[in-house]
Formats: sequence, structure tokens, C-alpha cells
Amino acid sequence: MENENTYQMPLLGDLAPSFEAITTQGKITFPQDYSGSWVVLFSHPADFTPVCTTEMMTFANMSDEFDAINTKLIGLSVDSLHSHIAWIRSMCEIEWKGMKNTDIKFPIIEDIRMEVAHKYGMMQPKQSTTHAVRAVFIIDTKGIVRTILYYPLSTGRNFVEIKRIIQALQKTDEEGVATPADWKVGDDVIMHTPTTCETVKERVASKDENLYCLDWFLCFKKEKNN
Repeated sequence: MENENTYQMPLLGDLAPSFEAITTQGKITFPQDYSGSWVVLFSHPADFTPVCTTEMMTFANMSDEFDAINTKLIGLSVDSLHSHIAWIRSMCEIEWKGMKNTDIKFPIIEDIRMEVAHKYGMMQPKQSTTHAVRAVFIIDTKGIVRTILYYPLSTGRNFVEIKRIIQALQKTDEEGVATPADWKVGDDVIMHTPTTCETVKERVASKDENLYCLDWFLCFKKEKNN
């Protein structure tokens, strides 16, 4: 019989595990409270740690950019609510890379019992039995897990890349295309590979000025501003 405390971490395409939690912005019920928005759910090992502090300040200073792409931020660590609040207040007094008077408005989950961390596979014994690893879950408007990133305890995350991933996923969903290596907003996108010989002929022979092919399986769609 499976132990009730054993969890299967979510995989790409799974519904994000649901939970209720106390946060620095009050109680949240996930994913219901975030229906219709993209979500970045991210964990950090501990409050008052150097790498985590730089990450929280960066997320806070990019919060308007994430709002602009319909994305909400939710942080988590296994520290207490009071520790979170004290840490948030201390970050208001730190200046780093031109960031100062940092105001962290997104919720940080209190997860002392590690319930949410275990549901999302954020506790990894070979890394630490008391601290969550640097996990990132990008979850879409329907509560589906679309991206999972794990970073070691010593390595800070790239938040520009996290934003780029969301923009790429949104582009894919809206237009039914794929995005090439190093894609960013405004770049040309990739048409899905044809699945029949007839479709290949039509694609290669197309006179559509917005399409161009480097080979039968590698065709691009131009962005209108290019």
C-alpha cells in the first residue's frame, strides 16, 4: 500500500497539484484563485540567504513585466510567515544592481510542513532534507504544467529566460507554431513539420511571401514587423 506521504511530482502536461496556503499576501487557493492567468510558482532554499535575496529582488523588479504578459508570481520556502515578512522588510534596505526600495507584492508561501514542496518535488534529499531546491513551475491559464526548471542551490536563476519561455509558450498557443533556438519576441517562428508528402509539396511550392523554407522540414513564418 502506497504511503499517504508519498507524492508523484507533476510532469509536463499534468494538472498542477492543488493546495491551500498561508502567504505574505493572505490565504490562497491554487489553482482556483489564478484561473485565467499564467503562473510562475518558484521555490527558494531559505530566507535571508544571499542568492535567494538577489532572486527575490529581481522578480520583484520585473513584476510589472510579468503582469504585462498575464503572469502571476508565487514564491515558496519552508520558512515561517514571520521569517518571510522580516526578510521582505530587510530587502527594502538593500541596493543591488540599481534595485533599491524593493517592494515584494507577490505572495510567498509559508510551507513549514513542506506540504506544497513535496507535492511539487521541491524537496530533493540528495540536495537537502530541510531546504527546497530552486524549482520553477510555469503553469498556464488552465492550470496545466508547461515548463519545469530545477537549479542547484548555488546557482541563481535567469529571470529573463523565464519570461522568454512564457512568451514562447503563449506564441505557440496563439498561432500553432514552434519557436527556434534563442527565439525572442519579434523573431520569425517555425511552422510545424508536414506529415504527408502532399503537404510537403504544398509547403515547398507555396507562394506565400510570409513563409520561407530552408528545407522541406524546416519552414519559417515571418513576423509582420520583419
